[in-house]
Amino acid sequence: MVSIAGSKKLKRQMAPTFWGITRKDKRFVITVRPGPHSKNYAIPTAVFLRDTLKIVSTLREAKSTIYEGKITVDGIKRKSLHHGIGLMDVVELEGISDIYRLVPQDSKILKPIKINDSEKSKKLVKVTSKTTIKNGKTQIGFHDGRSSISDKAMNVGDSCLIQVPEQKIIDVIKLEKGSQVIVIKGVNTGQIGSIEEIKEGTFMLPKRVLIALGERKIELPATLVMLVGKDKPVIQIR
Repeated sequence: MVSIAGSKKLKRQMAPTFWGITRKDKRFVITVRPGPHSKNYAIPTAVFLRDTLKIVSTLREAKSTIYEGKITVDGIKRKSLHHGIGLMDVVELEGISDIYRLVPQDSKILKPIKINDSEKSKKLVKVTSKTTIKNGKTQIGFHDGRSSISDKAMNVGDSCLIQVPEQKIIDVIKLEKGSQVIVIKGVNTGQIGSIEEIKEGTFMLPKRVLIALGERKIELPATLVMLVGKDKPVIQIR
């Protein structure tokens, strides 16, 4: 049989630093297979357990935990070693009271933080596409591969607070002046600020936002930030 969807392994030296793996070890490490998140912005489930959280010490232990259905991502059991865990995903582990959400922090694209039990069914997703389908309905695409048919008013760049795994939209956070954002890529990754100004894109330049980060202001493409609230973050991201 032919291999499907590329290789299952990656050279350690090529792995993203936010995975937390050691560099001087075995030559190869498990990689992310095609799924909800981009390959360069996700952590394989097995690596997440062994190297990021360090709750297991070997790949054999990680396999046992995953295959027995002991790991849940956004309310759904995941039994693949290669499933990509990415931005704003909520992870639960059977037998462990701690619940984790992956957020940008300390210049790392993804870092697990512990959250309260009341937050495990809430997730922020960024609107990445908006399409009109049959019967004039609107289909919304989100950053984690989800899609939803909704009559709520929203545009690309907005964020939605959803309930998982039901995928029910609880609230829409509009891309507008005063809204709170978190930087998801670049040298300012993980910093939270408020929007001072929105600059529409041109043929040569993408849509940009002027953000107040403490005492300084920076201008970034809208694709590098994610809305997290109107006056303050609507979920726990610290």
